[in-house]
Amino acid sequence: MPGTGVSALRKGKPVFKLIRIAAAVAVLCVTGGPASAKDAGVEWNLLNQEVSDLYRAGKYDGAVTVAKKALEVAEKNVGPDHPDVAASLSNLALLYYAQGRYAQAEPLYKRALAMYEKTLGPDHIDVAASLNNTAMFYSTQGRYDQAEPLYKRALAIREKAFGPNHPDVASSLNNLGLTYYTQGRYKQAEPLYKRALSIYEKSLGPDNPDVATSLSNLAGLYVAQGRQAQAEPLYKRALAIREKALGPDHPDLAASLNNLAFVYSAQGRYKQAEPLYKRALEIREKALGPNHPDVANTLENLAALYRATHRDAEAETVEQRAARIRAMKR
Repeated sequence: MPGTGVSALRKGKPVFKLIRIAAAVAVLCVTGGPASAKDAGVEWNLLNQEVSDLYRAGKYDGAVTVAKKALEVAEKNVGPDHPDVAASLSNLALLYYAQGRYAQAEPLYKRALAMYEKTLGPDHIDVAASLNNTAMFYSTQGRYDQAEPLYKRALAIREKAFGPNHPDVASSLNNLGLTYYTQGRYKQAEPLYKRALSIYEKSLGPDNPDVATSLSNLAGLYVAQGRQAQAEPLYKRALAIREKALGPDHPDLAASLNNLAFVYSAQGRYKQAEPLYKRALEIREKALGPNHPDVANTLENLAALYRATHRDAEAETVEQRAARIRAMKR
């Protein structure tokens, strides 16, 4: 759905929004490859594992602290131009991205990609991961002309390296599909989403979080085309997978709650939608902080629900808070 300010929410039909950012698949580097133990060192590997654990738990502030330490260790042990340093840069960039700190993330993404290409060559799988993450960053900001060629290049590298049915190929299909979807290119997005979902289910099993991501993306595509009845069971399945796999307080679970609530709201089922929006808001505030863009998204959806149910005073308060978050520089 298009971005909407407070004034627009006050007029006409309330506008609800899907959470799209969480649908993209980013790649967090846990190790720098087989040589990492004798390059950046065992301490670096242990720090990266801790970063990964904190990231998957949605504890981004703690992950940033550990990721900075990992970068320091890598630069000390192997110098400034090494794949392990690129991995640490990429991890820190991804964490800043997850926190909405885009100005800090971009130079790290660019430096990591250039370092990977220089040290590993243009067709290495780590280059594909870096291309993917940089493209996701651009896509999030609506810079699709910069994102699309990077996603396509990452997909080509992965298909050549792994074959057509590997989870990393599914990740690239998913992300390229998301870029098409966000631009309204639904006919191009749908077959990519369906292929990604099939690959994930076959290679990872039906209850993997990556399956939930694919389900959410396909559901979002159906919603955009007014195919609510097809979207609802996909969102419900994605929500169940994430709650089981990630726990009750993960930001990705908040995205699923938001999106199912969106479907309910679009159908006028406000009593079912409201507790989902409120739970999503609570999770996002706790995991991402009170001023994250995704918090604003959920606030705007909650405000739209209040407008739709003639609770204008409550809507006004929530809209003002969302507007303050949107006005912050990133």
